[in-house]
Amino acid sequence: MKPRTIVFDLFGDHLRYTGGEARLQALSELLEVFGVGESTTRVVLARMRREGWFDTRRDGRPTIYSLTQQSWRLLDEGRTRIFDRRREPWDGEWRMVIYGVAEPDRPERERLRRTLTWLGFGPLAAATWVSPHPRLDDVDRALGETSALRLDLLTCRTRGRDGDREMAARCWDLDGLGRDYAELVESLRALPPVDALAGMAGRDALRLRVQLVSSYRTFPFRDPDLPAELLPEGWPGRTAHDLFVRAHDALAAPADGYVRTVLERHSG
Repeated sequence: MKPRTIVFDLFGDHLRYTGGEARLQALSELLEVFGVGESTTRVVLARMRREGWFDTRRDGRPTIYSLTQQSWRLLDEGRTRIFDRRREPWDGEWRMVIYGVAEPDRPERERLRRTLTWLGFGPLAAATWVSPHPRLDDVDRALGETSALRLDLLTCRTRGRDGDREMAARCWDLDGLGRDYAELVESLRALPPVDALAGMAGRDALRLRVQLVSSYRTFPFRDPDLPAELLPEGWPGRTAHDLFVRAHDALAAPADGYVRTVLERHSG
């Protein structure tokens, strides 16, 4: 795990609920749990501050790092994608985005594709992306005011469920994703029982909790969270999510207790 990723996970899972700020000394002690030295912590936090992820202020000699609005938005969006999985029946409608970008404007094209992927769209054709989720308004908010883009936002249906499944298989690598989910399920089932996780020492619980998030984090960004009607039989994604949330929740109390102890130790 990269130190900056650990910092985001600490704030996303714990420090956001204690005001969204922490002293440098407390952050250094928390990152030591993951083998990150104090000098590395200082460099990483200073770089993240320059990038706009943190504001800083002084309380005497200690430096306090606090989340910026940019960071709050990122953490909110990330938490939604990781923990909120859709379960309701599909309405059978596809949302389609057809875009045009000037050929030389490669950075804008890449930004558009990253945004559409983040919103759960997949590429049906070179400039045509689709999603079964009602997120056209989200696309419009994220991209509609970009002068370099031309967007057509449509709603459509196929002729039947076989066509729907075939379209989903073209837009996303469900076979590869399913295999990776199956491996994750196997590793999650190898964890101790929930009662044992809830009784772990705080330092160990924090380490394992952040490792869990790290192992699961990439899946929601690869997985468009398709309705059950579009998924292959025996899809392991839901099982992986349920096991991850169960372990993550079981580790919450001891991990959070340890974080609060460290914060109090450095509260001045």
